[in-house]
Amino acid sequence: MTRPSRALEHCYPAPVVGVDEAGRGPLAGPVVAAAVILPASGVPRGIDDSKKLSAPARAELCARLRKVAAVGLGLASVEEIDRLNIYWATLLAMTRAVEALGISPGMVLIDGNAKPRWDHPCQTIVGGDALCLSIAAASIVAKHERDCMMIAYDAEHPGYGWASNKGYGCPHHRAALQRLGPTPLHRRSFAPVAQALLPL
Repeated sequence: MTRPSRALEHCYPAPVVGVDEAGRGPLAGPVVAAAVILPASGVPRGIDDSKKLSAPARAELCARLRKVAAVGLGLASVEEIDRLNIYWATLLAMTRAVEALGISPGMVLIDGNAKPRWDHPCQTIVGGDALCLSIAAASIVAKHERDCMMIAYDAEHPGYGWASNKGYGCPHHRAALQRLGPTPLHRRSFAPVAQALLPL
């Protein structure tokens, strides 16, 4: 089984920034993006597509990455998701993540096929979190940080199961949505939430 490598990064001028997001699909919570510049040496072992890693592994790698890499975090709020739509809100979160680095990138490598409207040189890579090490690192940071947010939100809005489902529309979450109604953290532009707002 192959793991992400730095082969693509070596094709571009430094610093190379890897960007990925977490939270496009959930019914609740922000979308979070991370931007990561890996060090020339001392990169933590075990970096992979975040979907292939357990939550404890992501937490450990995120902590290690924050010690050795330049990390920028950006998010788009539920209000921005509803106003802009999830596509543009995701690109906004990515823009904020790169800006948070405070570094002018030589190249930005983005997971997926969409890129923000900015002046940075960038390349989109479909499946980049499984191919490019810096994108995989960004996927870990984005996923871990968003999961932590949703666990904290679960304590504020109990009953929806966000500590386990992280806001995704699983049967338990959808049933709670119908029973309890939407919270301020639910995305009203998403059909299941909009339907829960309709009068019975």
